[in-house]
Amino acid sequence: MKGNTIMHPRRTVLTGLAATLALPAIARAQAFPTRPITIVASGAAGGPTDTITRIVAEAMGPHLSQPVVVESISGSTVAPLRVANARPDGYTLLVNNIGMAASATLFRRLPYDVLTAFAPLGIVSDAAMTVISRPDFPVADLADLINVLRQQGDRINMGGSGLSSASNLCGLLVQHAAQAKATVVGFRGSAPAMTELMAGRIDVFCDQATNTIPFIRDNRIRVWGVTSDARLPGLPNVPTAAEAGFPGVAMSTWHGLYAPAGTPEEVQLQLSAALRAALQNDRLRQRFAELQTDPATQDRATVAFHRRFLAEEVARWRPVIEAAGAYAD
Repeated sequence: MKGNTIMHPRRTVLTGLAATLALPAIARAQAFPTRPITIVASGAAGGPTDTITRIVAEAMGPHLSQPVVVESISGSTVAPLRVANARPDGYTLLVNNIGMAASATLFRRLPYDVLTAFAPLGIVSDAAMTVISRPDFPVADLADLINVLRQQGDRINMGGSGLSSASNLCGLLVQHAAQAKATVVGFRGSAPAMTELMAGRIDVFCDQATNTIPFIRDNRIRVWGVTSDARLPGLPNVPTAAEAGFPGVAMSTWHGLYAPAGTPEEVQLQLSAALRAALQNDRLRQRFAELQTDPATQDRATVAFHRRFLAEEVARWRPVIEAAGAYAD
């Protein structure tokens, strides 16, 4: 009929088929996320990793248009294993600290490969450690402390709070710098170690500035150095380890965000973008500042940087841990 278009039946079928084939790709791009996302925090509820994860989860939620809930699981390998075995769809993520890199060497029978079982999404935060001692420990500065450790070795009692903890790793760096082994006294967390340090029953300890600054200001412990690249605003008169002549003691207690390996690239990039947006949130930055923790810079909170950095950190900690023979299994 004039004025009407007659569609060829075969052409109609082909057009419909093309549209049908295009739907899955469109759906994948538009469908994530459609339900709440869970971030598994590797650490005890109320601990530093749990606290940081909850702050980040709250800030990421609006950028994903879905709630982001946090589940905290203790045990150095339990939370990572849970996420490594999760469906790689972006709905189960992991936040872990520097122990993620160290565990590759600490555990000789690790049930997953740190470098292949996860998709790194970006660095979350960086916090400095402080090298501290009991109030009456007879040293003048960090160089003197390391020299005393070199001379007295196992007569020096050093606190530890778990082999994969930042405190223990910092202690390993101090011992590595001294080329000596202290007697490590283990504790269930940094709080009991700090109690024993203040009481004078252990000599030396490393802990996050977040935890130590109040006790330093009250002169209940002494501080000899910070492990950050620059001096801390909260401790402006305390030199960095590098300033004291020990650049090898420099370290950051960093946290990273991970998805299971095999998570679609577009989902990884979407989650990473949400992390970067969250790290610019004013409330997050204020709460991090209260914890003496720095939000990761935008260039560090990327998939590419985190993947490369994790490999570098695994390589960095391997000789330190092997030299100490400080294995977890």
